[in-house]
Amino acid sequence: MSNSASTLAIFDLDNTLLAGDSDHAWGEFLCANGHVDAQKHQQINDQFYQAYCTGGLDIDAYLQFALAAIAGKTPAQLSPLHDQFMRQCIEPMRLKQADALLQQHREKGDFLLIITATNDFITRPIAQALGVDDLIASEAEIIDGVYTGKPTGTPSFQAGKVERLNGWLTGHNFLLEETYFYSDSHNDLPLLSAVGHPVVVDGDEKLHQHALKMGWPNISLRDKSV
Repeated sequence: MSNSASTLAIFDLDNTLLAGDSDHAWGEFLCANGHVDAQKHQQINDQFYQAYCTGGLDIDAYLQFALAAIAGKTPAQLSPLHDQFMRQCIEPMRLKQADALLQQHREKGDFLLIITATNDFITRPIAQALGVDDLIASEAEIIDGVYTGKPTGTPSFQAGKVERLNGWLTGHNFLLEETYFYSDSHNDLPLLSAVGHPVVVDGDEKLHQHALKMGWPNISLRDKSV
């Protein structure tokens, strides 16, 4: 697949384009609506999220936990539940300045790509709502039209984002040295370091300090003064 867009603009999703974490929110949504054992699920969900924030997440273990709730179901069966999740949880996380940033790149003719560690079941409808051109996400396995509850392929997390992007780039005519990547998390340092235009968005403390040392731009999509 080729393209005619001038530049690739990549965006992390959670806590970058959204004012929150869609993966963690999905777990809270399942608890609130009685789809899982709320007390047990919430505790494990919070533990995984804390590990993510500190840089110690076992992504394979987390994906198996996160995907277990959809095992044995088809995308069509899950669609109404995800629609409810979008209304209740994702719409309130939308950021006007994130939409404006996407539009700025869109108007320049750039190709808009979200790359996220969150699984594609959760994130594909979000990416569609944001109007981006493509999505790289950790992949939920489907066999015979049914979710197995297991991940498949390389998770797009930490160095895995670089690996997945490099695979994607074989079908596209973009150069990393001309590429933008926007992220809030120190977990994304491998990809931020690989592109020509890294931009920190409402960065965590570790990433913020690294960005200061590297001279990377720091912006906020939540601060009205920006």
